[in-house]
Amino acid sequence: MATKIDGCSIYSQNEWIENGSLIIDGETIESINAHSSQSTDQTLHFPSTYKCLPGMIDMHIHGADGADTMDATPEALSKIASALAKEGTTSFLATTITQSVPVIEKAVENAGVVIGHQKSGEAEIIGIHLEGPFINKEKAGAQPERFIIDPDVSLFDHWQSISGNHIKEVTMAPELNGGLDFIRHLKQQHVVASIGHTNGIDEDVIRAIDAGATQVTHLYNGMRGMHHREPGILGGALLHHDLYTELICDGHHVCQGMINLAYKLKGSDRMILITDSMRAKCLKNGVYDLGGQDVFVDKGMAVLKDGTIAGSVLKMKDSLRNMLAFTDATPADVVQMGAINPALQCGVFDHKGSLEAGKDADLIVLNEKNELVLTICRGTIAYQKEEVD
Repeated sequence: MATKIDGCSIYSQNEWIENGSLIIDGETIESINAHSSQSTDQTLHFPSTYKCLPGMIDMHIHGADGADTMDATPEALSKIASALAKEGTTSFLATTITQSVPVIEKAVENAGVVIGHQKSGEAEIIGIHLEGPFINKEKAGAQPERFIIDPDVSLFDHWQSISGNHIKEVTMAPELNGGLDFIRHLKQQHVVASIGHTNGIDEDVIRAIDAGATQVTHLYNGMRGMHHREPGILGGALLHHDLYTELICDGHHVCQGMINLAYKLKGSDRMILITDSMRAKCLKNGVYDLGGQDVFVDKGMAVLKDGTIAGSVLKMKDSLRNMLAFTDATPADVVQMGAINPALQCGVFDHKGSLEAGKDADLIVLNEKNELVLTICRGTIAYQKEEVD
């Protein structure tokens, strides 16, 4: 099926095309603002004040709409993927949480089976993010402490094998016994080593970078903060430009001022917007499960009984709007942080992350208020807020 989108501004290859035209043929983009004699089955016309952007890629997302990656069923992942498309996310890494070895195995094996066999109109699972269990108990946050273990190369290789080689990212603490060798192994396997849930110091950041770490998990959260005599993990993350930094931009995990500070120091070329959301997203306030723990959700926050923040209920469309409101970032910057950078880190920029002929037809349309009005996942309309011509 061929679809044409026109009238709005299209962000393609680092430039805006006003009153642009984009043609989708099947699951891919056929052309952008080029003369084409191809007839289309439908035309979606938008006002000139609307913006067409690449679909967002969420590298850190546990669950949504009552489902979680750790449920370890195809139905759960399908439910998550359908919900994410409605918030502007067109691709994601199914993210695990620290649990027993058998429970993690079931989750990664299930995700490996589902990847490549999804329904049309769902956000595409492009890999797995292993968050834990190779983390520091002192910065466990909402990760169940009793299942935390030191980095284990042979165990990781086993999980990678049963996942079908779909693990793309591992959050780990580099200061742990065997941490640096583990990072070197991940680098050899072309897996992102992301520094997170760590009580290390700046020297550990430097050693991790030298070993091959390229990313930091949810900046500010689950890490040693800055001190005027020791930069800590946070200081190291901000100081070393080589590192990409995930950010939960909900105003709860990190206040507006600190979000703005990170943006000014790192810039859009080294930040990655994530949601870190859990199964309560899209549902009403109440008590939900995360890693076998009760999570209490109220007024946009998810916390454990002791008040520890436990994931989020953040939607990607709100993350985009928050970033634009909290900083002087532009829509082009948001594309960099929400689509291009994660596509580069996940190794899929050859077919995702930007609007170019030949790439997957993953895109979103925002109105003049930066509200989501359309999501297309691999050529299929997955969400439509209002009627268009």
